[in-house]
Amino acid sequence: MSDEAPSRRATVRRHPERGRYDRATIDAILDEGLVCHLAFVSDDHPVTIPTMYVRDGDRVIVHGSAAARMTRTLATGLPVCLTVTLLDGVVFARTANNHSMNYRSAVLLGTTTAVTDADEKLAAMRALVERIAPGRWAQVREPSPKEMKATTILELPIEEASAKVRTGPPLDDEDDLSMPVWAGVVPLAIAPGEPIPDPALRDGIDPAHDIENFLRRFDR
Repeated sequence: MSDEAPSRRATVRRHPERGRYDRATIDAILDEGLVCHLAFVSDDHPVTIPTMYVRDGDRVIVHGSAAARMTRTLATGLPVCLTVTLLDGVVFARTANNHSMNYRSAVLLGTTTAVTDADEKLAAMRALVERIAPGRWAQVREPSPKEMKATTILELPIEEASAKVRTGPPLDDEDDLSMPVWAGVVPLAIAPGEPIPDPALRDGIDPAHDIENFLRRFDR
């Protein structure tokens, strides 16, 4: 993907200088995020669904119950907008109008396709699990045929995509810089808490070992 917008509708219009169209930027945002939002039209009204996802090469994979509205609707090949947003900080300005957020966001436009091949579905499930915690797939039970039948896997190609990035301090007018009020950025980041064991967990299982690859995602 070049540094130019892949299409007119994928072009960043508000603050175009913040637009990014290279795959390196888009992929980095997709790889760091944990939740995406899928927007589509169902029964003549707009719907947005948050869900887990994984970037698998040149596509994004999502999954869900075969009985869910999202998967039933999108498996038919409906146009969709997929968005991932990473919030990096709150920007405090000297004026109300200039308060903002520092963020990185990626928007993908296209049509989802259902993955129906049994081996491809299993590989997609593996990618979803391994994306959260590399090595986890080998520790857990694989989905049974019944579970796989009850699951729909959807893929969206990364073709019509853009990113938008805001960084830096507030953009106050020069006339407001002398105001006696604090201005700047408060950085934000997702941080894991203390692991809470399942009440049914067997004794002697150490989370520091079993989920260490997940916790390592948040090392700064």
